[in-house]
Amino acid sequence: MDYKKESIKRHRDAKGKIEVISRVNIENRDDLSTFYSPGVAEPCLEIKDEPKKSYVYTRRHNLIAVITDGSAVLGLGNIGGLAGMPVMEGKSILFKLLGDVDAIPLCINSQNVDDIVKTIKLLEGSFGGVNLEDISAPRCFEIEKRLKEECSIPIFHDDQHGTAIVVGAALINALKLAKKEIQDVKIVINGIGAAGVAISKFLISMGAKHLVLVDRAGILHKDDETLAKHHLELAQITNPDNQKGLLKDAMIDADIFIGVSAKNIVDKDMVMSMKKDPIIFAMANPDAEISYEDAIDASAFIVGTGSSRYPNQINNLIAFPGIFRGTLDAHAKYITEDMKLAASYAIANMIPENELNRENIIINPLNKDVHAIVSRAVYKKAIETNIEKTH
Repeated sequence: MDYKKESIKRHRDAKGKIEVISRVNIENRDDLSTFYSPGVAEPCLEIKDEPKKSYVYTRRHNLIAVITDGSAVLGLGNIGGLAGMPVMEGKSILFKLLGDVDAIPLCINSQNVDDIVKTIKLLEGSFGGVNLEDISAPRCFEIEKRLKEECSIPIFHDDQHGTAIVVGAALINALKLAKKEIQDVKIVINGIGAAGVAISKFLISMGAKHLVLVDRAGILHKDDETLAKHHLELAQITNPDNQKGLLKDAMIDADIFIGVSAKNIVDKDMVMSMKKDPIIFAMANPDAEISYEDAIDASAFIVGTGSSRYPNQINNLIAFPGIFRGTLDAHAKYITEDMKLAASYAIANMIPENELNRENIIINPLNKDVHAIVSRAVYKKAIETNIEKTH
C-alpha cells in the first residue's frame, strides 16, 4: 500500500477523524429542561460552591486535552500547530479506543513558553489532565515543569515520558536475555532532545550507573562550558569517566546503544566496536540510525526500532492510554516517577520469560490487554504511594 496516497484519500473522505456525540438523549421537553435550561442551573450552582463537583457533574473526570504548538511534529519538524492537527486527532482516537479516555485535540498558535503555559492554565478547569505533544526541546522541559507547579491536574509530555517508559520496558527484557544487569552496563544515548533527556533520567531511576550521552557536538561532559543548561545538568550525573569525543568514541565497549536522533549515523564498525552481545535500539523515524539489517549483520544481539516493519517495535503507544486511564481512575494530581516505573515493569512483564527471545522483547502496541494492565499498575502505585488527588 502507498500509505502517503492512501492517507490523503482517507483523511479527505473522513473530513476529520473525531466527532462529539451525546451521552444523554434529549427527546422531549422534560429531557430538555433537565439537561439544559432551567434544570442545568442546579449542577452549575453546586460546582460554584464546590468546584471539585465538576468531576461529578461533567465529563471532566474522563476528559483530557492533547495539546501541541506544532514545533516538533513527528519527523517533520516545526510545521506549526494547525498542520499538527491531524496528528493530535489521531492521538485522541488512540486514547479513546485503547484507554477509553476522552481526548480533545488543541493546537496553540504560539511557540512562546509564557503563552503556552498561560493558555493551558486558563483551560485547566475544562479537563482532568493534559497530554503535551510534539513540543520541541528545550522549551518542552520548562513548559512541563511550570504547568506541574501551577496546575492541579496531571500533566504528561508523552514524547518524553511515554518513550522513556517503553524503552525501559524493552531494556528490562533485553538485559534478561543478554544476562546483564542495568547497573553494570555502559549505555550510549544519542540525541539528547525531549526523548533523550527523559530516557536518560528514567534509566537512572531504574538503576543505570554508566550512561554516556551524545548530541550533535559530541559526548556531553561536565568540562564543556558551552553546553545548554539542561545538557550540563545531565553531564553532571552521567559519563562517570568524563569521556570526550564523538559518537564513534562513545560506542567503543558500550553494551547498549539507544538512538532518538537521525538516520544513518551509526555504521557497522561502530556496532562491532561494542561489547559482546550488544543491544541496539535505533528509533529514529522514518529511517533509523542504523538499519535493522545492518545492525544484525554487524552481530547485534538484539535490535529494536521505531518501525512496525521489524521485530521489537518500541512505540510509546504501548504506554500512554493506560497511563492516563490509571491516573484518572486514581484521581491522581501527578504522574510520578513511581507510577512511570510501575508502567514500565508492567509492560515488560507481559511477555513470560519462556516466550522471551531476541525478536520478542516488547509487547505489540495493538495487544488488547496491555493498556488495561498498564492502567491497573499505574492506579495501584498511585494508591499505594498515597499520591495527592485532584478531587
